Amino acid sequence: MVLRRELKGTVVMTRTRGSEEQQECAFLETAEGVKRSEYAVLVTSLPDTIEVLAQHYRDRADAKNGFDELKNQWGWGGFTTHDIHRCQIMARNTALLYNWWSLFVRLTIPERHAEAITSRPLLLEAVGRQTRHGRQTHLMITSAHGNHRQLLRILRRSMVFFAWLRSNAEQLTWVEL
Repeated sequence: MVLRRELKGTVVMTRTRGSEEQQECAFLETAEGVKRSEYAVLVTSLPDTIEVLAQHYRDRADAKNGFDELKNQWGWGGFTTHDIHRCQIMARNTALLYNWWSLFVRLTIPERHAEAITSRPLLLEAVGRQTRHGRQTHLMITSAHGNHRQLLRILRRSMVFFAWLRSNAEQLTWVEL
């Protein structure tokens, strides 16, 4: 099966000249009205339809993206110690933080997967201030991120979820803790 997807935007090709390690970039120039496409060739014995097979292929790519993100953006590529116990602790901590962050981001941006390289600057570069007065607690968040409208929508969505969670989750008393 051959899948074709139309490319939008600028396309860059890279190549290496001879034995040099420096790559050379060339922007593809196309005439007005010419469509550029990307092709994927899939070989399978599954009896599914083309749409289902294409979705399987995209899901497979999403699964690989998580490992790439863990390695390159969360520092899971290796630790510089000969003590295997410390390496295991750091690897487990990294995996745990990645899972928590992925759950939080999926909660706040449910329509798509947002990698850490884009979601951390959006969701972490803000200053929060909590004030209490007259039995009311207010939280003011100030962000310097350029996409503050998306951030406001995300924070409102998470505020609604945490309010629902607080009203529906069973609370332990101090004795039970």
